[in-house]
Amino acid sequence: MDAALYAVRLAGGWRLIASLDLRVDLYWWFGSKARKITAGTSSPGLPAVSKVRSHDRGYAGAAKRLVVLSQGLPLGWATAVRDDFAEERGMDLWGSKAWGRYVRSALEHAVGAPLLEASGRGSRALADAPLFFPGDDGLRQLEALFGPREWEGLHTLALQLGGWLSGRALLAGEVEALLQEAGGGVPAGWVAAAQLGELLGRLRFYAGLAAEPAPRSPGWLRRRRARGLRCRRCGSAARGRTACAACGSAACAYCETCLAMGRSRACALLLQGAAQSAVQGTAGGSPTAALGRWGLSAAQSAAAGAALRFLAEPAVPGSAAGRFLIWAVTGAGKTEMIFPLLQSILTAGGRVLVAAPRRDVVLELAPRLAAAFAEQQVVTLYGGSPDRWKQGGITLATTHQLLRFKEAFDLVVIDEIDAFPYHNDPMLDFAAKGACKAGGKYIYLSATPPLKLQQEAAAGRLPHAKVPARFHGHPLPVPKAHRMISVHQCLARRQLPPALLRQLQASIERGAQVFLFLSRIRHIEPFLELLRRSLVKVPLDGTSSVDPERAAKVMAFRQRELRLLVTTTILERGVTVPRSDVFILDADSELFDEAALIQMAGRAGRSKEDPNGKVLFAAHTWTSSQRAACRQIRRMNVIARKGGYLKR
Repeated sequence: MDAALYAVRLAGGWRLIASLDLRVDLYWWFGSKARKITAGTSSPGLPAVSKVRSHDRGYAGAAKRLVVLSQGLPLGWATAVRDDFAEERGMDLWGSKAWGRYVRSALEHAVGAPLLEASGRGSRALADAPLFFPGDDGLRQLEALFGPREWEGLHTLALQLGGWLSGRALLAGEVEALLQEAGGGVPAGWVAAAQLGELLGRLRFYAGLAAEPAPRSPGWLRRRRARGLRCRRCGSAARGRTACAACGSAACAYCETCLAMGRSRACALLLQGAAQSAVQGTAGGSPTAALGRWGLSAAQSAAAGAALRFLAEPAVPGSAAGRFLIWAVTGAGKTEMIFPLLQSILTAGGRVLVAAPRRDVVLELAPRLAAAFAEQQVVTLYGGSPDRWKQGGITLATTHQLLRFKEAFDLVVIDEIDAFPYHNDPMLDFAAKGACKAGGKYIYLSATPPLKLQQEAAAGRLPHAKVPARFHGHPLPVPKAHRMISVHQCLARRQLPPALLRQLQASIERGAQVFLFLSRIRHIEPFLELLRRSLVKVPLDGTSSVDPERAAKVMAFRQRELRLLVTTTILERGVTVPRSDVFILDADSELFDEAALIQMAGRAGRSKEDPNGKVLFAAHTWTSSQRAACRQIRRMNVIARKGGYLKR
């Protein structure tokens, strides 16, 4: 996609503007009917558009002079020059040659001389002398560009686009999909309406990729150095190149990192709705109120109260969004704990986002949120979700879906901050930060926070609250060591250790559901064969991340149609099965770190009917990860006992 580039003289000085449809801009600045239609109008759900606008935008009819520098630059080049603009002295006196020199120099700085020279696009786009308005006879023809009804329709569509795109950042194809669903069709003039939305301050457009910040080097060196490109949607370096039918380039840059969400290219239009101000939480934080309305335990209420006080704190102007960590043991009831926090923001008129690591977790949380907040529209987003373009007070989404939002939410709650795929993924961290409004707040939830967050909390740099006890008030089961040979050796000998079988049989006989965790997917099927030979009457099965029947098997396990389930860390989180025992084989594997061991152990003892489930670390050696996991579990039990949160 191409864009025009022009400079406009407003009361506050010169501004450089890129345009998707230059006719719209000329009519906006000089058409008499534009002033009548756009001044002081409003759209349902949106504030009125004031005639007196900030100096960086101006208002319809405010231009004193306009210079068209190019009628067709690649979109990425035009937006890069626009974003790098700084007014220079004497611009009021510049003529054609001075403006021509300026824009060539600005292009070399923005995209690099080598790319500019190799493509030849810059020379062709700047071949004509700059056009000046007003002052030539063509100005009189502007009144014929749009009829009154056509301009009014364009204006209405621009306001609608601004409303539909509020808090979103979408590629052109996604905008068309949104228009198809929200507006019942894709209007032929939606790009022109988007340009008018930009002038109205409702929208902002960019290229999908942006040049990295210019190096601080001498002008002659800077001119020769090409600047790298980064994806505006996911923040990753864009290293892919391909022939592009859209812009005609033989090597159009694109982002490979977020390719699954649609191709973000150097020439692709990325349209972003205008950001709104963040709201503060309405509650000052009353544990008693939280306990009364939401039925929280004492430990839950104390953490919720601390988080509510955090939400009620005013944002510091210009600062990053505030963060708060709720460090809650497995089975503590983190979901119920966030209900008063969501209500605090919703009551103030804000929007909230709850981000979860996986689709199955999102689908499990959705009915619980819908039941707790029956008066709110709960939008559920994951790959292929039918709610893709809906808006509501509460958005529940997998972390990848955050890439389509920009400064949309007053509160962002990230569940399982340490879990795959969010943990150690810069793209998803970038998306989460982009989804929160300036001055908004983050709540992190985790039973096993990453070491960096633990250190920040210990040093007092990260406000936090610990929930050291489960809702039923019993201590966490502490894992017991069970020395045995490795799973690989068991499979090689085609025999299971008798001591392990006795432990498994004891769990089955006491009526427990048995989670049996292995470190490798390839071990599941052969291990199941050995189990079936030894536990003939026990209904059992296995599942993993590559099993298309995983959901059905987990459901059968919940309903006790299966009594023993062999699995991997795919079920270490988000699965609650009453009366469970946990066996972790090869607990000394390098694939099982402290966090994974704690999460797997956390499947046991979660129900009040059976709070003392059994956890076995079966391994040939006792590793530092196993020791650290047991140490953290014991530490939380000590904190819970000292806080009076345990029944015994």
